[in-house]
Amino acid sequence: MARRMNYSARFTYSTEQVYAALSSRDHWDARIEEMKKYSHNELISFEVGESGIDVVMHHIIPKTELPDIAQTVMKKDMIITRNVHIDSYSEETTGHYDASIPAGPGSLKGVTSLFPTATGSTLRTSSEAKVFLPFVGGKLEQLMLVNLRDLWRGEGEVTADWLEKNA
Repeated sequence: MARRMNYSARFTYSTEQVYAALSSRDHWDARIEEMKKYSHNELISFEVGESGIDVVMHHIIPKTELPDIAQTVMKKDMIITRNVHIDSYSEETTGHYDASIPAGPGSLKGVTSLFPTATGSTLRTSSEAKVFLPFVGGKLEQLMLVNLRDLWRGEGEVTADWLEKNA
C-alpha cells in the first residue's frame, strides 16, 4: 500500500518571483550545491521552454550510508534519478515529479502547485511512495517520505535564500 505526504514551502515572494527562480539555472545549481552536504548530487539537464521547466537530477547515496533495512535491498550505491516538470507560468502553476532507482523495488512520484497567498506564495508538493516488498515495504515507504520531507525543507530554504539575494 502506498503512503502519501504533503509538504508546503511558504515564501514572502510572489508566484512570479518564485517561478523566475525556478526558471534559473543558477537557482538549480545552488540547490544542487546545498544538497551536496548530504549526498553526491548532479544536475543532469535543465531546460526552459514553452511547455515549462524540465529538470533531471541524480542523488547518489553510498550503500554504506543507507539505513540497515535499505542495505538489505540495495546491492550497490543508491542512484536516484529525479525528473521535475513545472508547467508554463500562470498565477497558479502546477507540475509533477518522479524519482526512480534502477532495480529499485518501488516508486516515488508527486504533483506540485505554486499559488499565491496573502503573504506571498506557497509551493506545495504532494508525494506518494510505494515499495513492493512484503513485510519491509511500509517501513521503507515511511523512511522515503521522512527523508523527502527533509529534502523539500532544504530545497525550500535554498529557494528562499536565493530569492533574498536575487529577487
